[in-house]
Amino acid sequence: MNIIEYLSSTLRMPSFTIEKFVSTAPHRYKVYFIPKRNNHGRRKICQPSKELKSIQRIVLRKFLMDLPVHDSATAYQSGSSIKNNASEHRQNQYVLKMDFRDFFPSLRPADFALHVVKHIDPQLSDDDQNCLARLFFYSNRSKGQLELSIGAPTSPFISNTLMWEFDKHIFDMCADSDVKYTRYADDLTFSTNVRNILFEFPERVANLLGQLQYPTLTVNEEKTVFLSKKGNRHITGLVITNEGEVSIGRKKKRMIRSLVHKYQLGELDAEKLAYLKGYLSFISDVEPRFIQALIDKYDAETVNSIRSG
Repeated sequence: MNIIEYLSSTLRMPSFTIEKFVSTAPHRYKVYFIPKRNNHGRRKICQPSKELKSIQRIVLRKFLMDLPVHDSATAYQSGSSIKNNASEHRQNQYVLKMDFRDFFPSLRPADFALHVVKHIDPQLSDDDQNCLARLFFYSNRSKGQLELSIGAPTSPFISNTLMWEFDKHIFDMCADSDVKYTRYADDLTFSTNVRNILFEFPERVANLLGQLQYPTLTVNEEKTVFLSKKGNRHITGLVITNEGEVSIGRKKKRMIRSLVHKYQLGELDAEKLAYLKGYLSFISDVEPRFIQALIDKYDAETVNSIRSG
């Protein structure tokens, strides 16, 4: 692996030009904020420049695609979605949800270098380690460190492969206990039909995190939640009904009906109309029967008019 030489040859540019670009790569990001789900604060997005995105993709395809990703990692995978993630748990009565604190920023260049050494190149040079760090990690100036950014096209794959060892240990542990496990980015979901067994899992997850060489992660204990069939089982924003079906949930359905009604009355502004159109597309995949229910209630012309935009 010699990243500078490969980029120089591929892009037909002098090595010193590539080296200069790589040295400034962690600063080539546009930073902005978007609201978190349910308005719980803001999420920092760091989007690399067009040129950096292109080089990130080139290096990823050439050198890193053989890095492992566990089957339990359901986010960012081709053909997968939050519906697929939730569906894995729909036949189980008891659910445990956990997530990590500051997931992407906690994944560091040193973790990635160790991972590449372990799985691809045991003789990874210092120069290539530096290239990987500077090409794929954003410079957080306020903290004085490089972090994996939310916004780079390569960050989803890097986050999934860095979690391979964790996912493998957790999957094996769950298989021994008749527990189903999936991870959607930083959202961990465990489910089972064995009563009370999930109560020991938060401690077991914490113990494993303390034993792993990398990455260094902590659980956001405030978001550790136990659910059962007696209440709503919410998984990655969706609801598992008592019949074992994946649904957007009653609250969302009431909201969507209200927006469709306002559209019929001509009271829906452009922003909410755009949201409604996008959400109807989402519903078509998650719960297509609700689309038919809207057509039955409001007529096909209204619903199709919204969807066609």
